[in-house]
Order: sequence, then structure tokens, then C-alpha cells
Amino acid sequence: MFAIIVTGGKQIKVTEGQEIYVEKLDVEAGETYEFTEVLATDSKVGHPFVSGAKVVAEVVKKGKQKKIIVFKYKRRKNYRRKQGHRQPYTKLVVKSIIG
Repeated sequence: MFAIIVTGGKQIKVTEGQEIYVEKLDVEAGETYEFTEVLATDSKVGHPFVSGAKVVAEVVKKGKQKKIIVFKYKRRKNYRRKQGHRQPYTKLVVKSIIG
């Protein structure tokens, strides 16, 4: 069984037992989190969401991704700017899909 959920401005297709990485959520490791914004399941398509459907997931860990370097440069003007960015994420394991 699969479901399509909305989190962090993105749509993610999930199945039971799958590990997913989502934008930072305000939960601690070991807790469960319920996604109620389900766009579709195996046999149902929502308008915009499937009523009564939810995806239950367990939080494995929270962390930051690899550093991305943003480098701005203008030739012949001695203009250089270097900036780093690490995006926070939450790693989840999907436990069940209801609905």
C-alpha cells in the first residue's frame, strides 16, 4: 500500500517500512508523527485530501545535511562572497498507512 503525503511544501510517495527524509519537524527522536494531509492512497484520490486517511511514522533522528557552498563572483571587480548552508532534516520510518 502506498500514500502520497504533503510535508515541507513537497509531495512524497511513501510505503510502509520506508525511511524518508523530510524538512525539519518539531518532534524528538523516538516519538511518532502523524501526517494527515494525504493526497492519495492506493485506491482513493483526495480533493484535495483524502478524508480520514493518515500516515503514522516514527522519528529516527534529526540532523543537518551536507554543507552546500554558495559562491558569488564578479570578474575583474575583486568581488567574491562565500557562504555555506546546511539544511536541517528529520529522518522518519513509516509505520502504517490508514485509510
